[in-house]
Amino acid sequence: MAKSASFVDRDSLARADSTFSSKNTEQVCLAFPIKQGALYRYQIDVRLPDSLSNDQKKNFLRAGVEWFSIQAIPASVNYFIRKDPVSHISFKNFFSHLKFSAWTWDDNLFATNQIAHPYHGQFYFNSFRSNNYSFLQSTLATVAGSYVWETAGETEPPSINDIINTSFGGTILGEMTHRLSHHILSRQSLTKGQRNKKEILAMLVNPMNGLNRLLDGRWGNTVKGAVIDSSLVHTEVELGIRRFDAKEHNVLSKGKNDIFARIKLIYTNDDLDKKKPFDDFFLNLEVGSDDSSVVNAVNIYASLYGNRIFSNWTGRHRGILSAHFDFLRNEAFYYGSQSINYNVLSNFAIGQNTKLATILGGGPVVLAAVPDPYLHFGESRTYDYGPGADIRASATLSTLKRFKFGIDYRGGYFITISGNKSHHYLHTVSTNASLRIWKNFGVNLYSGYFRLEGHYKNHNNVNKDYPFIRLALAYNSEY
Repeated sequence: MAKSASFVDRDSLARADSTFSSKNTEQVCLAFPIKQGALYRYQIDVRLPDSLSNDQKKNFLRAGVEWFSIQAIPASVNYFIRKDPVSHISFKNFFSHLKFSAWTWDDNLFATNQIAHPYHGQFYFNSFRSNNYSFLQSTLATVAGSYVWETAGETEPPSINDIINTSFGGTILGEMTHRLSHHILSRQSLTKGQRNKKEILAMLVNPMNGLNRLLDGRWGNTVKGAVIDSSLVHTEVELGIRRFDAKEHNVLSKGKNDIFARIKLIYTNDDLDKKKPFDDFFLNLEVGSDDSSVVNAVNIYASLYGNRIFSNWTGRHRGILSAHFDFLRNEAFYYGSQSINYNVLSNFAIGQNTKLATILGGGPVVLAAVPDPYLHFGESRTYDYGPGADIRASATLSTLKRFKFGIDYRGGYFITISGNKSHHYLHTVSTNASLRIWKNFGVNLYSGYFRLEGHYKNHNNVNKDYPFIRLALAYNSEY
């Protein structure tokens, strides 16, 4: 049930806001933060509790059948309908793929490797997660699913980048959709019609869980006893105009205009002393009408572990180990990565009406994909793959329960291990301001500069720049 949003003053949302905003996109402008104690007022009415699970026992047989079907269905489509030659795998192919030396890098399109494979991986994850297996057990199922597909799904050699993208990205997307569907189903409802609407929405978010609720006969039903969900979801939907110039880098006089839409979502469990995987996560999805792609950004930040640190210092401080998934595509360049960071998140009170949230973090990039104009690998790959490291820093000032201002920086360094001999630097800096104008409505203004530098051993260096400004009307809500 949607609630009118009030001013965010909790450090967890500020942390999530700051953490995400240091990634290639601007900070979410939470013009309508959340009241103290809001998490615990959302309890299912004991008179009509929703059925999240009638049976918490693990169902290995059903999980295994669903896990196998996720492999068998696309394989059958490729073999019988598309008649794709790569689907005609033999035992000889399979046994040759079991050798460590068989693993290589594939030539799929950027969107296929960076979006389609992680999305497929979340089905492996949720085939077990929705059958009451733990986060770690479901992660192992995701890795196993990717490995089986790479070795037994096609005649092509198994792909290093595919097993990383499918396993890492699939786990992040899988746990995120699992938590969101659980949150939707645990919200209060008083009629059968309300519960069915929630079931449909939850199934769109997490199809595997919806399927298993149907198989269990739990769809739209209730059980005895109350179900309490301490999580809170804050969403911000934006619609606006952006101006950019990827050629002459003169946004004001030479820039192009287009319309964009964005949804930003914060899921949090507030002030837990210790953070378990995905107790907090942040999602950003941006679409637009520029020439690069309909989907311009998909960014996910998720806490893996965290606790209080520097308890004797002024302010409140947490150390958070986090996982990150990034997909970015604009007119200047595209970029995708999976990374692990350690972040120090701090919150300071400046008087009664002003608060400051900061973040300083960094860590290894497991695998990054960056464009290479000199590369023509196979039929369709024009980007390099490699590991690296990144750093993040941001600060957000909020005041008078109405205005917020933030500045963010992210720097990255990547070494190519598949592609032309090269290394790359990514720099993003952005500022943002938001003003709550009426109830849940606000105005958000952004400006920023993205720069990707490619340094090649046997070719000329290539630098790509993307300056931009954005103005949007925003609507905020809490669930």
